[in-house]
Amino acid sequence: MRILLLGSGGREHALAWKIAASPLCEALVSAPGNPGMAALGRCVPVDVMDNQAVVALAKAERIDFVVVGPDNPLANGVVDALEAAGIKAFGPSGAAAQLEASKGFTKDLCAEYGIPTGRYRRFTDAAAAKAYAATHPVPVVIKADGLALGKGVVIAPTEKDAVAEIDLMFGGAFGEAGRSIVIEEFLHGEEVSVFALSDGTDALFFGTAQDHKRVGDGDEGPNTGGMGAYSPAAIVTPALIDGIMARIIRPTVAAMAARGTPFKGVLYAGLILTAEGPKLIEYNARFGDPEAQVLMPRLTSDLVPILMAAAEGRLAGVEAHWSDETALTVVMAAKGYPGAVEKGSLIAGLEAAEAAGAIVFQAGTARNADGALTANGGRVLNVTALGASVTEARARAYAAVERIDWPEGFCRRDIGWRAIERERR
Repeated sequence: MRILLLGSGGREHALAWKIAASPLCEALVSAPGNPGMAALGRCVPVDVMDNQAVVALAKAERIDFVVVGPDNPLANGVVDALEAAGIKAFGPSGAAAQLEASKGFTKDLCAEYGIPTGRYRRFTDAAAAKAYAATHPVPVVIKADGLALGKGVVIAPTEKDAVAEIDLMFGGAFGEAGRSIVIEEFLHGEEVSVFALSDGTDALFFGTAQDHKRVGDGDEGPNTGGMGAYSPAAIVTPALIDGIMARIIRPTVAAMAARGTPFKGVLYAGLILTAEGPKLIEYNARFGDPEAQVLMPRLTSDLVPILMAAAEGRLAGVEAHWSDETALTVVMAAKGYPGAVEKGSLIAGLEAAEAAGAIVFQAGTARNADGALTANGGRVLNVTALGASVTEARARAYAAVERIDWPEGFCRRDIGWRAIERERR
């Protein structure tokens, strides 16, 4: 089977690593890919936001199956374009991808179908939003409605901060994503990620993880796309998983089908474990980044037939099997992230890091004219290790980080801290 993978980040490198290991994968083509993915198959510099260019590539490469990594192409309808051309693809339609592309859409769906989430209001006018914020208990959560690369969510500790963030969003800080905003209550509890695959009718539980969104140790500083993660999240017990699938995931799948927009793909539920039970913060319509980097190393099943079953509407009876080990990934980012960063700094030592027992998934990397590996983005490397516990996996991951020679990079030093505190009790 010839497989095309769309995307170029750490999530896509992790997916490429798992897909390439499948006996079903005859050839892997990545578009546009990155230097790490190039070691697993050919990379082609195609714009994944150009649906017709993607279709043309799939036809030229005689592709049997397309896996879509990032969110933007999904919202742009790339799966619709591929399927219209008779090419099988994994991922939701453009209409179903609204579960991620519009936070307001998801909140309205939750309200209509009784899916547990925080109280909220939607706004397209700054004055009305500020008037509402003035009456809302703080802290309050302000969200850009659309896709903002994981950065369009702010927890405002005071009314003054809320007003400033509302002005920032309506002032264009997040482009089109901020033309509409959602203001919602701040939910108290621990945040976790739960994944499921859906074929439009059935849903298959697909693991848990815990991400670290803040840029600094101790969860300080601005939100990022994610500075590290581990899986599984032991705090999500089997009983909790059953309840989340029954009260959040499966009702969402049923609701999307009832609306005439069946969801096929990954349902990545960001949840808060409140005193009243798990509540949905938001959905992503694709694998998480950096969560994919800890899910893929733990998955002992062949990924390809599972993704195909989801795409073909035959998930019923399919099982996914997982290692008992914990996986933990540390994101190495360019100094200045999540703000402006300089590109082009040299990176060395990846082989030494992998010799220490890690897997280094590349995210924002490139090759310079001399063929040397360089930084080409904000989040650049995902240093991932397995262990019998979070403590052991973290020790191995940070030992590998120390072998990487990249003075212009940095990382958090406390990934997995909550779980490690629990392991010490």
